[in-house]
Amino acid sequence: MTDGSPPHEAIAAPLPRGSALGLRLALAFISVALIAIALLAGLTAVFAARDVSSLAVGQHAELTSAIAAAAAAAWEQNDNWADADLSPVFDLAARTGADAQIRSESGTVVTSSPGYAAQPGPQYGAAIMVRGKRVGETGVRFTGRGLASADHTLEVDLLRAIAGAAGLAALLAMLTGLGVSRRITRPVEQIIAVTRAVGRGQRAARVGTVTAPGELRELASAFDQMADTMDRQEQLRRDLVADVAHELRTPLAVLQAGHEALLDEIAEPTPEQLASLRDEVLRLARMVTDLQTLAAADAAGLRLSRHRCDLADITAAACSSLAGQFEAAGIAVHRSLATAEILGDPHWLHQVITNLLTNALKFTPAGGRVTIAAGPAGADAVLTVTDTGTGIPADELPRIFDRFWRGRQAAQISGSGIGLAVASELTRAQGGRLSASSQPGQGTEMTLTLPLAGGTGGGGGGGAR
Repeated sequence: MTDGSPPHEAIAAPLPRGSALGLRLALAFISVALIAIALLAGLTAVFAARDVSSLAVGQHAELTSAIAAAAAAAWEQNDNWADADLSPVFDLAARTGADAQIRSESGTVVTSSPGYAAQPGPQYGAAIMVRGKRVGETGVRFTGRGLASADHTLEVDLLRAIAGAAGLAALLAMLTGLGVSRRITRPVEQIIAVTRAVGRGQRAARVGTVTAPGELRELASAFDQMADTMDRQEQLRRDLVADVAHELRTPLAVLQAGHEALLDEIAEPTPEQLASLRDEVLRLARMVTDLQTLAAADAAGLRLSRHRCDLADITAAACSSLAGQFEAAGIAVHRSLATAEILGDPHWLHQVITNLLTNALKFTPAGGRVTIAAGPAGADAVLTVTDTGTGIPADELPRIFDRFWRGRQAAQISGSGIGLAVASELTRAQGGRLSASSQPGQGTEMTLTLPLAGGTGGGGGGGAR
């Protein structure tokens, strides 16, 4: 049956300007980036200031020691402070941006720089030693001039560099955040727009190929697959209505015509006439039963009574129940059944096998052959139904277990298209799997696989039945 759904097209969704989603995402990116930049810049500034301060303290201590050494050299020339020439000491202090004071061993001020007393800030001191003897002490206070101001200049330059780098990083973070948010939100907005289009009934709406990160591409692909599945299910629903109406029309027409003939006394209520009407009733009953079974299997509403049973015995019973139909159709049935004990519900397994045999019966022409084999295979019990019928086209094979789906070759054959769907659902309900292989013109093989009952080992002693 051909699919009447419209061709699928990727719909370019209109993207609203200034999308709230894009704006919120961009602001989130930028906020996180700015917080990280501010934290990094602050920590860098604190550690840089601490290192510069430590460097300045060490530098000041070394300059103080140098001034003390110069004062010791001046004292050594005359062995007293009264005649010592201390001008080189103060010249050294002035060149380094400091004011100095020289005190004798007793603490008396020998001399000091003019601005020493008025200079604020901490005082650094060092003993003046000559030949291992303490002869005095020097005090140093650093001004904001000369070499002593280098630490402040270095600290200011470092802070400016950190601020500049932080500003540049913030600008780059803003540009990157806007770009990334746009890249992410554009496909999201497109998916939202297509979702709304599908919700409005535009069945052909698809996202198509999007330029986005891998996860969003997968989301778009998954949405399109979901839309395809919904489209297919909608088509199946429509096909179901048409198929069920077609299937019901014939038996209902026969029943109506037969009853009217009987009521109008045009026909006599012969056994043959009544049997014909009964066959049509049974046909309707089978359709209703199949629909109920499928609904129960779908809703996990089956009441399974699983116990140890022999798949070969169930298969033999199913074959016997259909023997008359195969004989009437001129189709030979070959059995090869070996004992294979499983844990299952014999009633529902009988229906699965009956559905498989009925399907083979429908598509095998007169003079053909159906082979049914059952037996253990490793840890499983395997049943195969092989026919010499028309086969299934490769493009239809993956869909034969879809409910209400009927292939091109089934268009002229009576049936609702749910027999294999029922068999598949019943098999899964009992922990098994149902598969099919086919070549057009060479027949079809249906394979039912169920786990063997524990401890049976397959029971290979059963012969052909």
